[in-house]
Amino acid sequence: MTTTLRPAEPLQQHPDGTRSRRYQVCVNSRPVGTIRLGTHPVFGDTVARIMSLRIEEPDRRRGRGTVAALAAEEVVRGWGCRRIEMTVPADAGPALRLATALGYVVRNRGMEKTLGDTPPALPEGSRGRAMTEDEFRPWLAKEKEDYAREWIARGVPEAEARAKSERDHASLLPEGRATEGMLFSVLEHEGTAVGVLWLAVREEQAFVFDVETDPAHRGRGHGRSLMLLAEAQAVAAGRRTIGLNVFAGNVPAERLYESLGYETTRYAMYKPLL
Repeated sequence: MTTTLRPAEPLQQHPDGTRSRRYQVCVNSRPVGTIRLGTHPVFGDTVARIMSLRIEEPDRRRGRGTVAALAAEEVVRGWGCRRIEMTVPADAGPALRLATALGYVVRNRGMEKTLGDTPPALPEGSRGRAMTEDEFRPWLAKEKEDYAREWIARGVPEAEARAKSERDHASLLPEGRATEGMLFSVLEHEGTAVGVLWLAVREEQAFVFDVETDPAHRGRGHGRSLMLLAEAQAVAAGRRTIGLNVFAGNVPAERLYESLGYETTRYAMYKPLL
């Protein structure tokens, strides 16, 4: 039996500059599923995405998805792509196993936590305060650099990573520190600044964009205090869900979030196309 991809629509060109196309997954010309491929809205035409992949129930567990994903790689190579990415829900065990078997690597994962009605208290001697403008400027410069380096370390070419950092921060912070819905805080412990927090208060949830303990004060529980501060601010703003993103390999952060009750919701994965 031969598994192939059959175009189900013309190549679509979108206003954001990306392109996409839907295909039928066929076995001996018999449709057994669908797959949608596209280029990346941030990294451009050289990076492809598997936007969706579905095999109908009667044809699952027969390797159809594996062959479809491999055929997708050939399609996007023809588009000139050098890398392919996908996002896998945390509860989609078969999809995660498939991606791993095909050589996809987890770059980062999204995590969430449901909050109660009472803001958590900070440890004795710790308090949060608003970041000043004089503190914000050097913090933002460092934040952009650190963010770019995280992507570089995970296979993104330096030029792409730095461009992404600039675009993402410009999009998220059009008014800088005064951007609506963005909270920038400094954690102090016994009068000494020990860490910083960037929290977004969105329509439905809060989201932690950055949490960092000063290197001189690490290993003393301030990272946990910063997360408690984020949760307290979220509850105070009326949000009952808080989310974050953690890059793969940041074991201390992963352990901290898990110990605080955060659960993984999705995995972002990538694979170089050689």
